[in-house]
Amino acid sequence: MHACYTLAIRAYALAVRIAALFGNAKAKLWVQGRKKMPEPGTGQDRWVWFHAASLGEFEQGRPLIEAIKQTHPEIKISLTFFSPSGYEIRKDYPLADEVLYLPIDTMKNARYWVKRHRFVAAFFIKYEFWFNYMSALHEQGIPLYYISLILKPRQYFFKWYGGWFRKQLQHVTHFFVQDDTTLELLKGIGFNNVTQCGDTRFDRVAAIAKQAKPFPEIEAFIQGRQCIIAGSSWPPDEKLLIPYLSRLPENYCMIIAPHDISEKHIQQITEHLNNHQLYSDFHPEKRSQVLVLNTIGILSQLYQYARFVYIGGGFGVNIHNIQEPVTFGCPVVFGPKYKSFKEAVDLVGLGGAFPVESQEALDSIFDRLIHDEAFCQEASRICKDYLASQLGATDAIMHRITSIFSV
Repeated sequence: MHACYTLAIRAYALAVRIAALFGNAKAKLWVQGRKKMPEPGTGQDRWVWFHAASLGEFEQGRPLIEAIKQTHPEIKISLTFFSPSGYEIRKDYPLADEVLYLPIDTMKNARYWVKRHRFVAAFFIKYEFWFNYMSALHEQGIPLYYISLILKPRQYFFKWYGGWFRKQLQHVTHFFVQDDTTLELLKGIGFNNVTQCGDTRFDRVAAIAKQAKPFPEIEAFIQGRQCIIAGSSWPPDEKLLIPYLSRLPENYCMIIAPHDISEKHIQQITEHLNNHQLYSDFHPEKRSQVLVLNTIGILSQLYQYARFVYIGGGFGVNIHNIQEPVTFGCPVVFGPKYKSFKEAVDLVGLGGAFPVESQEALDSIFDRLIHDEAFCQEASRICKDYLASQLGATDAIMHRITSIFSV
């Protein structure tokens, strides 16, 4: 099984290289970032390795990185990404002493990697299972922790054919998991080195909310109106949002922040709008109904201005992050693909989030959130209370691992 796994890894890497040859931009970055193995470290500095698949997983690891750097500033941080969408955005992250692509998971690469530095611990975020790296860490006696882990019964660990995969989990020192389901699944296959402490990203988004700064351009656009924000929208989301604008009361406005901010896609949105401005060309003297956000990096803080929020992606693979608007007490509306996210499922059940599958459903819940003040305020309260109940994962992990830094 180990040989089959490594063969599958090599086949995947070959497929990506072929895609790069045919012009796939993301594949090209993936290949270029792995052309040369990084040099071995020097000196006796102690290092901690964090590995994230992409940007979202990095944000889950970030509170722990910050906590380690605050309490043990002498510790060096090695941060790796699997995906270009994570690496390219966070390659200059100031708290990491190196930011690199993870070399493909062969035993040779893994053994070389874990000997590069004097690693005192490794943290894999959420669901990054790279079995050769896990084995190499175990060979060198380096503790491996999973943080914000979430598992489902359908995964191969829990199938009749999953014996080899379950055995690889023996290389994990401790699992810090998000929910009861993951806790019980791991215990059901014999693992008791498990702590349920929630999702570290809640600590991160709560910190963002506390540090939110004012945005004069946004305040000038809103001009005292109530604001709906559509975050990380895709074309299927925009097909529902844009028709609703004809129902929007005069004391309301909307900010649309598309996931794709290319000039082509921005034009596809704006050609259906009558009274709009682009954030990059905003004129405060003009009173517009819609502001199209054609920049990145500020959306998470703009939710402070929203009465409620629509989060995109739910008509595609999956919704985007809802934790950021929830932190500001914003009720959240999204498409039908949301059940992979615990917080979305929880909030739908509690009454702070609302899935929609059609224009009629979106119109109905938007109308109610706009016109039923008590309903909207109750949904907002539910979101705030839920956030408060989820905080503290970072402190719980730090309390458990602090001894590794004194060795």
